[in-house]
Amino acid sequence: MTSRRNFLNQVTALAGTSLLPTFKGLSSNDLQSISSFSPDKSATLMASDEDFWFQIQQAYTVSPQIINLNNGGVSPAPTVVQNAVERYNKLANEAPSYFMWRILDQGREPLRENLAKFAGVSPEEIAINRNATEALDTVILGLPLTRGDEIVMSRYDYPNMLHAWRQRELREGLKINYVNIDLPLEDNDLIVQKYVEQMTPRTKVVHITHIVNWNGQILPAKRIAEEAHKRGIEVLIDGAHSFAHLEYKIPDLGGDYYGTSLHKWLSAPIGSGMLWIKKEKISKVFPLIPNDKPNGDNIRKFENLGTRPFPIEQAIGQALNFQLAIGNARKEARLRFLKNYWAKEASSMPKIKLNTPLKAEYSGALSHFSVEGMDAGKIEGELFAKYKIHTSPVKWEKLDGVRVTPHVYTSLQDLDRLLDGLKYLSTKV
Repeated sequence: MTSRRNFLNQVTALAGTSLLPTFKGLSSNDLQSISSFSPDKSATLMASDEDFWFQIQQAYTVSPQIINLNNGGVSPAPTVVQNAVERYNKLANEAPSYFMWRILDQGREPLRENLAKFAGVSPEEIAINRNATEALDTVILGLPLTRGDEIVMSRYDYPNMLHAWRQRELREGLKINYVNIDLPLEDNDLIVQKYVEQMTPRTKVVHITHIVNWNGQILPAKRIAEEAHKRGIEVLIDGAHSFAHLEYKIPDLGGDYYGTSLHKWLSAPIGSGMLWIKKEKISKVFPLIPNDKPNGDNIRKFENLGTRPFPIEQAIGQALNFQLAIGNARKEARLRFLKNYWAKEASSMPKIKLNTPLKAEYSGALSHFSVEGMDAGKIEGELFAKYKIHTSPVKWEKLDGVRVTPHVYTSLQDLDRLLDGLKYLSTKV
């Protein structure tokens, strides 16, 4: 294993500066050189290389007093991204209408190309939005559907997507057929079967959440999509929690439409997202904010926001460079390693119930646990009051507990403190 001293020397040479405070002073180009470290080590072995991940942790400015284990909501951005937002914001404020429209706006097409390359799609299929809700609602509210058309989705889908489909159901006479599954579930055959059971000759769209935000369950999106396409049904995929978390390209999932947030696992600036639509389907989707050609086939019709947050948008590029520096496979392996580090031990504690599968096929970094005799709010409150651990209380359908979502900057010491908190809770009730 590369020693920490040697590792630091390598990074110092790359940066050309003293390592105070290591990654915090590096540029995006310097960060890309990190991907060459330990070339002979597999992603699985790198997942537990604390020397490597120690350096990644230094790129963030997270609070040392609060342990943030709610990265599934919004992840902090590394310093290089924060600095970019501030730099672009200062530039814009020198003469907003000039620097925003004539300077910063010129960076959107290169950004589109880089995002598309990372996602494995054409730049002509990518629109830059503000979050997964905006991206997915563009499709949900923009698809041409008529009274009696049916939608298949799960009650475990994200609330904003449920609200959007239910609004169309209420206003236009669509019908939602809900998939009845109880999570967690380690049986992809059964999951696919449950989706297929709700498909009828009137089904027009199947809505799939790739990673369920409540407990981290990974759904077999590709297999469900294949079954839908056999029946002539279109597929919308919610990738809010899987993009830059799991290693895949968007076409691998087999969908027709896809939306995600970039401020979660990509660590992009808060308020950034992305929409993907197959080129041949763009013209049929009406934009949320109309332009002069709502039936056009130019993906840019979905970016007609008027004045937009240019500094946030342009700093996405630095977040993407940071992701590439770490490497997709390394990151996925590390996130799963962090989840397993605490969850395996927690699952054996008295009165603690893990509500997330541990097998790699079914979960990544997100997980959910409950405590016998305590509701979600009480668990979350106790962890923060006594241990200053910030989590997300989740009480949804049959889940009643706390969601834990570490990120690449999370240390093993942070997770040891979480385990101390769980031991306390398991003896308190």
